[in-house]
Amino acid sequence: MERVVGEGVTDYLEHPTFKTIEEERQHNKQKLAAAFRLFGRFGFSEGAAGHITYRDPELTDHLWVNPYGMHFSKIKASDLVLVNSEGKVVEGKYSVHKSAFSIHSAVHEARPDVVASAHAHSVYGKTWSVSGRLLDPLTQDACSFYNDHSIFDEYKGVAYDEEEGVRIGRALGDNKAVILRSHGLLTVGQSVDSAAFWFITMERSCQSQLLAESAGIVNPIGPEDAAHTASQVGREIDGWESFQPLWERIISEEPDLLD
Repeated sequence: MERVVGEGVTDYLEHPTFKTIEEERQHNKQKLAAAFRLFGRFGFSEGAAGHITYRDPELTDHLWVNPYGMHFSKIKASDLVLVNSEGKVVEGKYSVHKSAFSIHSAVHEARPDVVASAHAHSVYGKTWSVSGRLLDPLTQDACSFYNDHSIFDEYKGVAYDEEEGVRIGRALGDNKAVILRSHGLLTVGQSVDSAAFWFITMERSCQSQLLAESAGIVNPIGPEDAAHTASQVGREIDGWESFQPLWERIISEEPDLLD
């Protein structure tokens, strides 16, 4: 999205800079905790299901992930768990869900550009996933995913099998999102911010499409205009920027997540 600035005007959205890897890691762990709090607030939790991962900036085959069984709304940066490429906990005091490793490690391995990935059993995402269809470009927001999401068109139970994670990574391809049939949504980004925001807005796009179809008013934006809109709202920077107002709000209302 484009911003208009002028003399004496401050650009409110600015990417942070870091002096050390430790500083970068801590900042992004806080962003990850904030994403979980937002997921909890938006009702994306479903028991112990769901996870968001962040690739460590130094140990790049290691992932930070949420503790198994802790509600999204309770997670702090200090609660996050670091797992290695074999799925073993190397930092943190909690266990992790096996499917979190099976799915996310394969996605991160298949996509070296991906810094974070998000998956949860949100109501509209998992409902739309039953269709086995891509989202239509019905709205400006849905155009974020135009020609940039795919379908994993199989379901064989809980994703404990590492090979299934490989197949999900293959289905994702170079896209920012994949719809897992009868399961839910998975989004990725080059930042925690964008991966989380893509999930939030994709869930709402699923809700919008379900509502439109139930009302019988499905009228997609044409291919040329959808592609043009995607180039305006579907870039990595757009996902990062769109997360910032959510970040500001959640840390002002729930500052304990930063601990």
